[in-house]
Amino acid sequence: MTEPPQTAEPTAPEPEAAPAPAADGRAYQTPAAVRRRAVLAGAAVSVLLILAIVLGSRLLRDFDSALLPYAVATVFLAFGVAYRYTVWISAPGARRLFRQGWRSFFSADNFRKAPTALPKMIATYLGFQKFLGARSHARWAAHQLLFWGCILAALITFPLTWGWFTFTSGTGDGPGYEMRIWGFKVLGFDSLNILGWLMFHGLDIAAVLVIAGASYFLWRRMKDRAAITGQRFAYDLIPLIALIVISVTGLLLTFSSIFLHGGGYEFLAILHMVSVVFTLIYIPFGKFFHIVQRPAAVGMQLFKYTSRRKDEELQTCRRCHEPIDTPDYVENLRGTMKDLKLDFDEWAEYCPRCKRVLRGNAYLTHVKKGFK
Repeated sequence: MTEPPQTAEPTAPEPEAAPAPAADGRAYQTPAAVRRRAVLAGAAVSVLLILAIVLGSRLLRDFDSALLPYAVATVFLAFGVAYRYTVWISAPGARRLFRQGWRSFFSADNFRKAPTALPKMIATYLGFQKFLGARSHARWAAHQLLFWGCILAALITFPLTWGWFTFTSGTGDGPGYEMRIWGFKVLGFDSLNILGWLMFHGLDIAAVLVIAGASYFLWRRMKDRAAITGQRFAYDLIPLIALIVISVTGLLLTFSSIFLHGGGYEFLAILHMVSVVFTLIYIPFGKFFHIVQRPAAVGMQLFKYTSRRKDEELQTCRRCHEPIDTPDYVENLRGTMKDLKLDFDEWAEYCPRCKRVLRGNAYLTHVKKGFK
């Protein structure tokens, strides 16, 4: 009799190797884990905003139900911003930038050495965006109009939408009004003087600024070949069109109430509301998200500035020996490259010119070898 064939005993699968930690010591995070954390962050921020609306409007006593769609859109905006920001800073490069920025911000040593550095950077880098002026004075001016118009509109619209600001009149129809914040009187004004006109037409002023700035960028994206080559309709054109629609419909609402005795007001109000809600929901997932990202770049600029104020010498290029930057900044750049597993982190020790020369020499060497 022949013996039955022997079957190999099943073996347990070998455990997968643990992902290598990043250069900053943190373990690799799976996309699913990042999304879960982002959803939790978005939900937490949304709940906090809802509580702020309820409490800030004195348990909804000052909340205008006609503005409910705008308030709901801001809650979605808060969720989207928190969600995408959490995903963004989970990437190795953004996480390192984020950590270094906050480390420099809370550094007592940096504050003692350069107490005015942060206010100056906030004013020049965030407020007046001088880095845009180096590219084009026209682009800088248009961006300033767009930026300050949106800031003014947000400062007026959001508190009104949430019921934090209220304008009340003792007679019901003016001309004397009181502005209250969270139920407390801040100031009284006459709607017929200059202050009253500015208070009631602040959104119209913001709309004019936004239309001027957005129209320039829209014109540029239709005429400039460099802009046309790389632009995408949903990413580059939709934001500008949305801002113009919001501003134009807002001005038409004022025009209708003053000159047309309310003619077409309901249709314009619905169109304006739809455009605003769409834009608020679009902000976290489109080009407008750079508004949220920009402050993090200020932290990195502060890190570079405070590093250069140390007594240590600048690190020099390994090829031409020209100064590159501080050793702290170069090492931070190398760490980011290691986190991203780019396998050429040593290139951080070369100046931009030498990088181009070395890359050109490498191409030339391969050309001489011939193509296979």
